[in-house]
Amino acid sequence: MKLKRSGRMVDLTTYLLQHPHQLIPLSYFVERYESAKSSISEDLAIIKEHFEQYGYGRIITVPGAAGGVKFLPGISEKEAEHIISALVEQLEDPSRILPGGYLYVTDIIGNPHLVNQLGRLFASSFSSRKIDVVMTIATKGIPLAYAVAAHLNVPVVIVRSDSRVTEGSTVSINYVSGSTKRIQTMALARRSIKQGANVLIIDDFMKAGGTIKGMISIISEFQANLAGIGVLVEAQEVSERLVDDYVSLARLSEVNERENRIEVTPGNYFQDKGE
Repeated sequence: MKLKRSGRMVDLTTYLLQHPHQLIPLSYFVERYESAKSSISEDLAIIKEHFEQYGYGRIITVPGAAGGVKFLPGISEKEAEHIISALVEQLEDPSRILPGGYLYVTDIIGNPHLVNQLGRLFASSFSSRKIDVVMTIATKGIPLAYAVAAHLNVPVVIVRSDSRVTEGSTVSINYVSGSTKRIQTMALARRSIKQGANVLIIDDFMKAGGTIKGMISIISEFQANLAGIGVLVEAQEVSERLVDDYVSLARLSEVNERENRIEVTPGNYFQDKGE
């Protein structure tokens, strides 16, 4: 379709935003807009400068016959600080305290706009790594995993506590829950992950890290590779952490039922960007 330059710029920007981490040949845009390759290159240069200036991400160019352009989503440090600060503030609301010292976070995980922002944070943190699939366990973290996967343009696989007929044959392992020290089981369909795939684990909450350790074990059963670990909230006071290398957005310091008080601080996002 033949467009004026303003319309072409808008459509080109939208296309890149909707196809992150996908290598797109310049010839595709030449045919799409019926424009010269030099014009498309000029448009991309303007969009690239704008994206980098406002922290939307990067546009990289891959030379050669099989090359093209690729958009890598990102986020500015200022915006990341704002999102994490807002998350911490929400988590510290005393009304979230449930009997037994648990926290109510369903409203956070169920907020599409907020979850999309959190997904951008993790996608930006791991943008420099090769990731083929996002893995999570069948808990409240599923929406977050899908948000991260959308920004990375990769599929999601969900580890469950038991196998399902609709998923065909599965691989099952036993693991030790870090918090309760109980032996538990997790299963994943054999078709979920290809051998040699690079897997990013996303979880909503980590205490000792037993569940994540189990997912790491099941990744090895598929002869796949661990590409990184992202955690929405980590518990601070843990005697023995089973996982060391991870990126967290918030750190839960204390839940005091008697004083009706919750203490939350930013996680290690700015100390370890997954690079």
